[in-house]
Amino acid sequence: MLQELQTRKADLSVKSEEYKEIRNKLNTEASTLASKRNELNKRTKELIDEAQELKNLRDTNNTLVSENKAKRDEVNEKASKVYAQVDKLRKDLHLSDGPSLKDLKKEIDHLEFEQMTRVMDSNKERELVEKIGHLIEEFKGKKDQLESNLELKTLLEEAQKSKDEASVYHEEVKEYAESAQEYHEKMIKTFKEADKIRAESDKVHKDFVKIQESADEQHRLFIKTQKEIRDFDKLIIGLKRKGRKGRESVVKAQAKKEAEEIYSQFKLGEKISTEDLFVLQRSGLL
Repeated sequence: MLQELQTRKADLSVKSEEYKEIRNKLNTEASTLASKRNELNKRTKELIDEAQELKNLRDTNNTLVSENKAKRDEVNEKASKVYAQVDKLRKDLHLSDGPSLKDLKKEIDHLEFEQMTRVMDSNKERELVEKIGHLIEEFKGKKDQLESNLELKTLLEEAQKSKDEASVYHEEVKEYAESAQEYHEKMIKTFKEADKIRAESDKVHKDFVKIQESADEQHRLFIKTQKEIRDFDKLIIGLKRKGRKGRESVVKAQAKKEAEEIYSQFKLGEKISTEDLFVLQRSGLL
């Protein structure tokens, strides 16, 4: 019985060490995964913060776009009102007949470009040159006519000033709009990268949980075997004590029997040795 208990205890000790070794190995793997997950979460937060900053910059530029659009539209509206005054004055002065200076300049530029780029015979080219010349004369005459009127000239200068100011605001609108679009694209890219790393972090976390659960199971088995080993220790110690007491009882019985035999000889007057006397003394018979 004692041998069987000791054998079973030894088997449990081997299993307990195996559980402990596997548990420690799994805990190391779990710790590595936890560190990786934490690093990924840290990077995700950094990217989200970066994307949020890009969003703020985009929104700021979009606000500036709106502000400059409003200023541009306000100045253009002012210019439109001045041009309306110019048109009225031209009608009152009977100067509105024929194409406007803007249309004449546009037509001249178009024909000059055609002359430089189109292949044509000499007659066609001469006709084109003459047409351009007539348009230039008409443009100069109409311009001189308009500028000769001080009130009209003042209005045109005011309108041009407003158009120039509107152009400045328009360039600001374009610049801020381009910046807003650039920040928006960077923001989207950064958010996507953050989502990708977050997904990777989630996967690592799942692996971490799975391995940690396995480590916990190995720890549970280790604790269980340790308890069983202690239980076997109690049984083994009990059996050993019981065996030791049994052996002591046998020895005492034998000593008592020997002492009784010596005592019987002593009472009969037989000669006994000094050693026999010590035996009688130890047994309590003397």
